[in-house]
Amino acid sequence: MATPHQLSGFLESVERRAFKQAMFAVHEEEAALDIVQDSMMKLAEKYGDRPEEEFPMLFQRILQNTIRDFYRRSKVRSMWTTVLSAFGGDEDDEHDPLDTLLGDQDTDGPSTPESELLRSQTLAAIEEELKKLPARQREAFIMRYWEDLDVAETASAMGCSEGSVKTHCSRATHTLAAALAAKGIRL
Repeated sequence: MATPHQLSGFLESVERRAFKQAMFAVHEEEAALDIVQDSMMKLAEKYGDRPEEEFPMLFQRILQNTIRDFYRRSKVRSMWTTVLSAFGGDEDDEHDPLDTLLGDQDTDGPSTPESELLRSQTLAAIEEELKKLPARQREAFIMRYWEDLDVAETASAMGCSEGSVKTHCSRATHTLAAALAAKGIRL
């Protein structure tokens, strides 16, 4: 069972990323802050006594449901989007071509202002293309490669099968790679 200190530490560690997700989903700063606060309160009140290793999956599910509730209440049918600030996922069975953007810079030599600018522009292009993905593909992609959840955890958080998660991630990855290649960005 998690201690209050562990719960507090977890919430502190996910606060910024959760705000970014909510902000890009609803495009309103106050609403995004409310969504994150509500999600954190729900986790603490209903699941604060769970083991610490369950927090990431539970919080993702709560956050996604809170965002959906916001859309239901406001009857907004726009797409769910987010900033791409980090990719995770070291699964051997899947290769994410976007991982190369965030790889060790030591392998390419020292970081230069030019390489940092190029990287920043590439990440902005990826963010723009993420906004165009269908909601379920974007959600699966973010959970798998940004939140570093495995297929089973993502399926549980999304309320779908593992096969659906794999399909959504595959389609999202291929769509992003094709769109970026069309812009002259090779990963």
